[in-house]
Amino acid sequence: MELFTRMAQYDYEQVVFCYDEASGLRAVIAIHDTTLGPALGGCRMWTYPSEEDAVVDALRLARGMTYKAAAAGLNLGGGKTVIMGDPRKDKSEALFRALGRYIHSLGGRYITAEDVGTTVQDMDLIHLETPYVCGISPSYGSSGNPSGMTALGVFRGIQASAKYLYGTDDLAGRRVAIQGLGSVGYELARLLRGAGAQLLVADVNPVQVERAVNEFGAQALAPQDILSADCDIVAPCALGAVLNDETIPRIRAQIIAGSANNQLAEERHGDMLHERGILYAPDYVINAGGLINVADELEGYHPDRARSKVERIYEIMLNLYKLSAERRIPTHRAADEMAMKRIETLRQVRSTHLGHHEPLRRGR
Repeated sequence: MELFTRMAQYDYEQVVFCYDEASGLRAVIAIHDTTLGPALGGCRMWTYPSEEDAVVDALRLARGMTYKAAAAGLNLGGGKTVIMGDPRKDKSEALFRALGRYIHSLGGRYITAEDVGTTVQDMDLIHLETPYVCGISPSYGSSGNPSGMTALGVFRGIQASAKYLYGTDDLAGRRVAIQGLGSVGYELARLLRGAGAQLLVADVNPVQVERAVNEFGAQALAPQDILSADCDIVAPCALGAVLNDETIPRIRAQIIAGSANNQLAEERHGDMLHERGILYAPDYVINAGGLINVADELEGYHPDRARSKVERIYEIMLNLYKLSAERRIPTHRAADEMAMKRIETLRQVRSTHLGHHEPLRRGR
């Protein structure tokens, strides 16, 4: 599909191609919608097979950020940056500072943060060129790595899911299968074990699995068996598109609630889960804790305030499930409806022209 056709189909506002010969920077900044406020979305660095793949990923992720911010009640729009390159060997100060200059040229319409393949230290380099970056080092008055807050939000979302389905959010004795023990998945395991849950875990890294077995008394499963485990709740915390034609028929859990982005391979797979009576926590709603956390930096970061906002994911999930039941629609469609309703309401009272946004405020 041609770029402008794709932009028109999903109402994208802007796509910026960033190239710097000296540093080797090749990046795409996609801004989807700024109705609610400036676009906020992470900076991903990946070895994309082609330039087209990089553009498509930037567009897809930016649109997802619009929905995530809207559903979380944030006054932010959706955007994303993708850098074409190997994060293990292609990073440099010059590259990230060149990207910082491109971001600064947008005048605050887009604010970046860390994502897959980038770190707090990379964001610090961008910050040398622009204030429009979150998730930088705490020494700058920011929050640092948001993984812990993402895990907290997913944990509260799991509690809300249990409350809705079982009538109690007490997770003691519940069997939870966690797919992926990265920084978010492992912290989620810690929170769940603290709540008395019995853990089943899988990861491509055997060291992480052994660590979880030793620290949490978890039961280790092979990666190919984790989604079909005999359990109450499955928490996908690794790759996207894991809920598909092959895996859904094998799922035995009653709840799917995890941190991974884009868990549904296609929209219709959310319908399949609904038809099977499996309660699905839409990923961009339940995993919004990291976004909520870094967004708090725009007001001058306060950890307790940020944590309180992340805790609200519990109520957001319950409201979403209520809407799904009332409208008799799958939860992923209810989430889209909830997000778009908020955007459309604000669109009626705000100008949607590509104007200047109020400068970023960061407390010191």
